[in-house]
Amino acid sequence: MALTDFSGITAVITGGASGIGLATAQALYTAGANVVLADINEQGLWEAEARLRKHAPDAGGQIVCMPTDVTREEEVRELMEMAVTICKRIDLVVTSAGIGRGGPVDTFAASEMQRMMDINFMGTFHCIQKALPTMRRQGSGYFVCLSSVAGKLGNPFLSGYCASKWAVRGFTSAVRAELEGSGIGITTVYPAWVDTPMVRQESDPVLSQSIEILLTPEQVAAAILQAVKDEQRDLTLAPNRDISLALQFYAANPDEAERRMGQAIQASAGQRQQAARQA
Repeated sequence: MALTDFSGITAVITGGASGIGLATAQALYTAGANVVLADINEQGLWEAEARLRKHAPDAGGQIVCMPTDVTREEEVRELMEMAVTICKRIDLVVTSAGIGRGGPVDTFAASEMQRMMDINFMGTFHCIQKALPTMRRQGSGYFVCLSSVAGKLGNPFLSGYCASKWAVRGFTSAVRAELEGSGIGITTVYPAWVDTPMVRQESDPVLSQSIEILLTPEQVAAAILQAVKDEQRDLTLAPNRDISLALQFYAANPDEAERRMGQAIQASAGQRQQAARQA
């Protein structure tokens, strides 16, 4: 069942202390929703709550904050149980908790790979699984799960991030089919690079230097709310013409797309090395 009016609904949002999660919470709260903010950053949650109240002082919904590590199954269960206890139902779950790391696969730490899979993918799995019983009892509900254009493209030096976002893509596709006819829907979101703390990590040379920020969290949040209203299964946000064309080419001819991606990266590396020698 489509959510065409957000007034009075209850939305659980992971990664709610910053970035897309916070922007989506703000848009929903302004529209009259009860928002349950979850994040591992406890201080960030309280700051997010203050920001929401300041932005929309006359909003009629509740704000509930719950420090949550989405990699821990029990904590996610407690999050969903608390949402039901306080707000009586769960209408919408937005899984925006996520991290990114880059680097060559030869030296990429297994621990970093595992952490990205645990947060980006397993966090999504835990949220869907723990919210589903409530939604099934209601006969309605909706999930918005954040993947990335990296969940549709094989980006060199982002193999771990791509793996976790492709996992979200495959998982949500399968679950959508599993929930067909249940009254429970899923939108999977594939944004290009968004201006969030993840892409401003100075300690990560791939994410801090090799990507172009194309979207604001507020733009993504607005698109998410419209996609929920429209029951849009795939929300791909690629405002850059090159990325849009790459997505089309990758879908049509993935083998050639991989070759060209690799060749472009090698050519770029060669140019940087030549420039360094001439400097």
